[in-house]
Amino acid sequence: KITFSIYAAASIMNLLRRQRDAVGISVFSGNVELNTQARSSSVHHKYLYSELEKMLRPIGTDVKRPTFATEALHEIAEKIHKRSLVVLFSDMFDTESDMTELFSALQHLKHNKHEVVMFHVTEKQKEIEFDFDNRPYRFIDMESDREIKLNPQQVREVYRQNMSDFTKELEMKCGQYQIDFVEADINKGFDQVLQAYLIKRQKMF
Repeated sequence: KITFSIYAAASIMNLLRRQRDAVGISVFSGNVELNTQARSSSVHHKYLYSELEKMLRPIGTDVKRPTFATEALHEIAEKIHKRSLVVLFSDMFDTESDMTELFSALQHLKHNKHEVVMFHVTEKQKEIEFDFDNRPYRFIDMESDREIKLNPQQVREVYRQNMSDFTKELEMKCGQYQIDFVEADINKGFDQVLQAYLIKRQKMF
């Protein structure tokens, strides 16, 4: 998911560079790890690409870190002073916050009348549909290393319902806060991301 998000963000940045628009990036997990100013110079764009490239790690080398989306989104929202288009890539799975706190952070992104597009990045087949073979598996939480052994068939229906409820509530709240909500399945390529971005930009100008 992080690889998909990095390449999708880089694609949008390339479009912005061609239009000579100012762009900045923010990266968060347990906290805000990177937050740059929005600039339009070629030197700045090269810097942003280099920072994104640093986050591309070979499979198996990812550092396990918890995600505190709520705190990070509040911090990022506070640092955006000029009216902007905010493009967010996240699965919105927060390690600690409840849904009310998470939606409060999303609402904060609309502060100062920013336009916001949220790409809900998932691996739909596994994360949403829970499409695994009918045999025992050992699942490991990538953020906490917690493990559980089970046969997916035993929990598939309950899991799917919970994920459906979460996604529907997320989409509903985004609509309430006038945030463009886009499901981004990492197996469907980047067209879904670029098309949604271009439609949003066309509406703005």
